[in-house]
Amino acid sequence: MSSQPRSTRHGPTSHVGPFSTHLEHGHSLSTFNKDQTRFTTFHRSERERSWFNRHNRGNEKRKKKMGTDEVPMDDKAKRMRDLLSSFYSPDPSNSNTTSRNASLDDINSTSFDPDQYMNILAYKSNLEGLLQRHVEMAAEIKNLDTDLQMLVYENYNKFISATDTIKRMKSNISGMEANMEQLLEKIMSVQSRSDNVNTSLFDKREHIEKVHRTCNLLRKVQFIYDLPDRLGKCIKSEAYADAVRFYTGAMPIFKAYGDSSFRDCKQASEEAMTIIVKNLQGKLFSDSESIQVRADAAVLLKQLDFPVDNLKTKLFEKLEQSITDIRLNPIEINNASRDYSAHEAAVHEFVEAVRAFRVIFPDSDEQLVKLAEDLVTKNFVIAEEYVKTRICPDDLLGVLRVIWNDVLLIDEVLQEAALSNHSLEAAKVVLMSFVRSEFSHLLQDISGSLLQILKKDGAEQCSLDVVLDASTKSVLQGSLNVLLDFRKILDENSGIVVRLRELIIDWVQEGLQDFFTKLEDQFLLLSGRSNSSIQAHGLAEGAQGDKAFAGLVLVLAQLSAFIEQTVIPKVTEEIASSFSGGSIRGHESGPAFVPGEICRKFRSAGEKFLHLYVNMRTQRISFLLKKRFTTPNWVKHKEPREVHMFVDLFLQELEGIVKEVKQILPQGRRKHRRTDSNGSSASSRSNPLREEKLGRSNTQRARSQLLETHLAKLFKQKVEIFNKVEYTQESVVTTLVKLCLKSLQEFARLQTFNRSGFQQIQVDIQFLRIPLRDIVEDEAAIDFLLDEVIVATAERCLDPVPLEPPILDKLIRAKLAKTEQQNTDSSS
Repeated sequence: MSSQPRSTRHGPTSHVGPFSTHLEHGHSLSTFNKDQTRFTTFHRSERERSWFNRHNRGNEKRKKKMGTDEVPMDDKAKRMRDLLSSFYSPDPSNSNTTSRNASLDDINSTSFDPDQYMNILAYKSNLEGLLQRHVEMAAEIKNLDTDLQMLVYENYNKFISATDTIKRMKSNISGMEANMEQLLEKIMSVQSRSDNVNTSLFDKREHIEKVHRTCNLLRKVQFIYDLPDRLGKCIKSEAYADAVRFYTGAMPIFKAYGDSSFRDCKQASEEAMTIIVKNLQGKLFSDSESIQVRADAAVLLKQLDFPVDNLKTKLFEKLEQSITDIRLNPIEINNASRDYSAHEAAVHEFVEAVRAFRVIFPDSDEQLVKLAEDLVTKNFVIAEEYVKTRICPDDLLGVLRVIWNDVLLIDEVLQEAALSNHSLEAAKVVLMSFVRSEFSHLLQDISGSLLQILKKDGAEQCSLDVVLDASTKSVLQGSLNVLLDFRKILDENSGIVVRLRELIIDWVQEGLQDFFTKLEDQFLLLSGRSNSSIQAHGLAEGAQGDKAFAGLVLVLAQLSAFIEQTVIPKVTEEIASSFSGGSIRGHESGPAFVPGEICRKFRSAGEKFLHLYVNMRTQRISFLLKKRFTTPNWVKHKEPREVHMFVDLFLQELEGIVKEVKQILPQGRRKHRRTDSNGSSASSRSNPLREEKLGRSNTQRARSQLLETHLAKLFKQKVEIFNKVEYTQESVVTTLVKLCLKSLQEFARLQTFNRSGFQQIQVDIQFLRIPLRDIVEDEAAIDFLLDEVIVATAERCLDPVPLEPPILDKLIRAKLAKTEQQNTDSSS
């Protein structure tokens, strides 16, 4: 058997060289199977013989040394070695290079030397290692045989499939050649018949085409002769577009034959066109005609090569005048019928005029863009003025829809204007103005409800509780209503509002923050005591105005606390639910609405107003007390016969303050009651020991009075006099009474008293103890301050001898009886 060339491809199909040779020479399938069986049997025996010969390498080496030749391998053994080598080689094309670079003891290399491999293996391994290697190589040989068998079986299947495919192809194309010959004969027959028909009809076709051309020429000639009459009919029916179309269609013939054959037709047609041009010019400059009609006339004149460029200025003036006539009327848009068809018709007419102008004057885009921007800007300016009045969000949305529809219509014919972007900038101004206007109106409503306290011109003043209730509703419900209006705008799905949604959210939050800041400033302005601000608001003046002004300050204090505790939390919840988002400001600017900052402002403002109210009322009472102590001559004062009238005035002022406070502030719990005190809460100078000491001789008392005062303060329980003012009736009244008694003490220190003056002060102070305990919460501090007034008077007295207790009690009872009688008479 001749040797076969070595395959250069690896894989299953690369090991079929011998078998493909049999197929190429036409061997039958049975012969192929016999050869393959012989090949497999011989391959197995050849591999076993080769392995056995490697184990007898010693004898073969001796034979080589003795000069004997090695037994050459037959062709099948060589092919098998090449087959296995190509199977294990990753790249057969580089097998030679790989064999040269591989080591001599590599069993998978083509240059493998079995003798050298056995020498190395015997040198490196012991007997057990050689036996283990023998077992491993036997297993590898068995695996290789199995793999090769599977490879042969796979190739069998492929060869059988290929054989079947070839047989089917032969059976399918056996009759195709005869069919193709028949088809070719039929095609040649059709072609010959077609050539015969073309040849027979050639002369007639030429005649028909010539007659058809003659007919068309006659029709054109007839059209030229009928053209003057046609133009006359068009003039009567004012069908100028058809007339221009007819004349422009005949112009090539007139240019070629107008001076010879069709001279009369040309002259008649030109005369008719002169009339048409004149009529078109009349329509172009007629104010009664619409913009569309004038634009159509200009287009027709341009088709007639009439110089219309010199008319451009006049036409644009007419267009600008039409923009002036297009005026947005928000009241008509938002009326019950919502009939704004006149505005819509005017805008449509303007759009058609722009379309015509772009055709007539292609270089007029810049001027048309400016006109369109002016129209949109004018509409937005009207909308901006409209939102400054008090309108509902539906009215604003109606106006914005109309403007946006106008913008879309103009954009269809004038895309270069980019009016949508221009409209967004103008819409920002309108919506921002609406947000500011809403908060401004809310601020005016709150201020108006507060100023009801300070009305003059005989108008009946509202009670403080009514004003407070109206103000709280204005702040809380007004704020929520404003946010509800803004939410309606955000729910609008029109293009211009949707594109500004995040900006609107930011504006609402910023406007809310600015509103509460301005509201605080408004509260501070209302609490200012400048006559100019009072007169500017037309408020009451004088004593009644001072009283009303103090009540306003108290209302502002309670309203500030209400805003901090109730309004801000509810507004914050509404902002979080409906106005979350908004990313225009950026992280570096921080949040637009900061409720914590607003709460701190109103908490501080409420405390200021509460202190201001206390100071205003204290100053008024202090003026009364100062007048009481500076008017009489205390050194020549007569013996006391009753409680002085200033006590009644003082208690009347306190009663008025209590009434005001009860209308505004909640009731708190009383504390520092005398029954709850663990020690003596009154000055030791009011106990029996002190009364006894005051009854001593003047000389002895004068020497020991200073020592007694300091000793009493050392052993007396400390009493808190001035505490923080709270939002309760008792806290405000107690603080105010403390300040008044402290002022009373200071006024007493500025005077010099005789015995009678001292005793008069003693009677007045003793009478004040009972009514003051009923209206204050810190009885211990009040008793302490009343005692301090008596002590200060005693220190400034020339002969501080107090009244006897029976006399003091008699005067007090008389005053109480008189007061009770007066109350009975007034009630009856």
